[in-house]
Amino acid sequence: MRRTLVLVSLAVTSMVALAFLIPLALTVREIARDRALTTAERQASALGPVLVVTEDPAALERAVASTQAGAAGRMTVHMPDGGLVPKNPREDEGARPEQLTEAGRRGRSYTARVDGGFALLQPVSLDAGRTAVVEVFLPDDDLSRGVWKAWLVMTTVAAALVAGSVAVADRLGARMIRSTRRLAEAAGAFGDGELSVRIEPDGPPELVEAGLAFNAMADHVVQLLSAEREMAADLSHRLRTPLAALRLNVEALGDGHVAEQTREAVDRIEREVDQIIRTVRRPTGRGSCDASKVLRDRVAFWSVLAEDEGRSCELIGAEGPAPLPIPGTELAAAVDALLGNIFRHTAEGTGFVVTLHQGQGVTGILVADGGPGIADPDAALKRGSSGGGSTGLGLDIARRAAESTGGYLRIHRSVLGGAQVQMWFRTRWLPPARRSRRLVRRRHSRT
Repeated sequence: MRRTLVLVSLAVTSMVALAFLIPLALTVREIARDRALTTAERQASALGPVLVVTEDPAALERAVASTQAGAAGRMTVHMPDGGLVPKNPREDEGARPEQLTEAGRRGRSYTARVDGGFALLQPVSLDAGRTAVVEVFLPDDDLSRGVWKAWLVMTTVAAALVAGSVAVADRLGARMIRSTRRLAEAAGAFGDGELSVRIEPDGPPELVEAGLAFNAMADHVVQLLSAEREMAADLSHRLRTPLAALRLNVEALGDGHVAEQTREAVDRIEREVDQIIRTVRRPTGRGSCDASKVLRDRVAFWSVLAEDEGRSCELIGAEGPAPLPIPGTELAAAVDALLGNIFRHTAEGTGFVVTLHQGQGVTGILVADGGPGIADPDAALKRGSSGGGSTGLGLDIARRAAESTGGYLRIHRSVLGGAQVQMWFRTRWLPPARRSRRLVRRRHSRT
C-alpha cells in the first residue's frame, strides 16, 4: 500500500508538473524571441530620423556605431542606390535582394531567415519615393538567450515539487501501514491465544473503526470463552456425583480381577475429570513447550511397549532445545496419537523412527514406520474415513495440533517402506496475507 501511494503520488504530480512545465517552457522561449526582436526593431527605428535628415555615409556610420547592434557589427543600412553603410560587409551574407524588396513592398519591419539566424529588415521612406532598408542581424543565440537557464530553473522547481509530494505520500503511507501492521499483529497474537491483547486505534478513520471493532470482538470472544469454561467446569463437577456412586458400587464388588480393572477404570475417569477441570479453569492461552523434551518423554514411554513387541525404536534430532508455541500436553497428545496408530495398525516387530527437524520459522516432527503404509492419505486425514476400522481421530488430533500454530500435516511414504506422518509447526508469526498464500500453495500441492 505504501509503494502504491508513492507511485500514485509520483504519477499524478509528474503529470501536473508536465502540464504546467511544457506550456511555460514554450512561453519562455517565445518571450526571449520577442524580446530580441523588439530590441532589434527599436535600434533599427532609431536610424529612421537620421536617414531622413542626411544620407552622408560618414554621418550614417556614426549613427550606426552608436547603436548596440551597430557596435557589434550586426547592423547594415541598404541605401536606395545599392550602397551599404558601413561599407565593410559583415561576415554573414545578410539578407538577399528579394528579401529587401519584400521589406520595401510591405513598408514595415520584416523578419527574414538568413544563415546563422534572422535578419530584421526595417524600411525607411526617403524623398522622391525612395526607400532605404535598415538590416539588423539576430544570431540564433540571441533569440534563445536565457531560455536554457529558465528551463533548468523550472525543471528543478518541478522536480522539487514532485519529490516533496512523494515524500508526503510516503509519510502518509508509512503512518497508514504502521497502523495496519499493528492491527494485523494484534489479530495474529489474539489468534495465537493471547486473549488479553488490545490495540490503541490510530491512523485514518477507517483503521480507527477497524481497531475499535477488533477490541469489541476480542472482548466478546473472551466473554464467550469464559462462559464456555464455566459451563465445562460445572459439567465436570456434576460428573463427580455419578463417579462417587460408581466407586461405592466397585467397593461392593470385593476382590478379583474384574473388580480391580473396574477400580482402575474409575480412577482413570476421575483423573480425566480432574484434568478437564484444571484445564478449563486455567487462564486461556496457547502456552509453549520444548519439543525435544516432550519427544524424549513420549518415546521413552512407548519404547517399553516397543521392546515387548520386538519393535525397533529410534529418536533423531532431539538433543538440543526446540521451543514450540503449543502446550506440552497438546504436543504429547498428538505424538501419542501417531505412535499409538503404529502399534494399532502395524504388525509386531515393525520398527519406527521419530525425527525432529528445526528449520527457519518452522519445526517438523516426522513419525515414520516400516508398516504397509497408508493407501489413501487424503481420506486418512478425514475424520471417520481412514479405513481399517479406525475413526481417524489420531491423525485429526495431530493435524489440529499442527494447524493451531499455522502449520500443517502431511502423509508421505517413508524410507522404511511404510507411512511417514509429518507435523510442521510454525514457530514465527506470519502476516495474514503471507500465511493465506502459503496455505493456498499447500492446498494446491495436495491436489
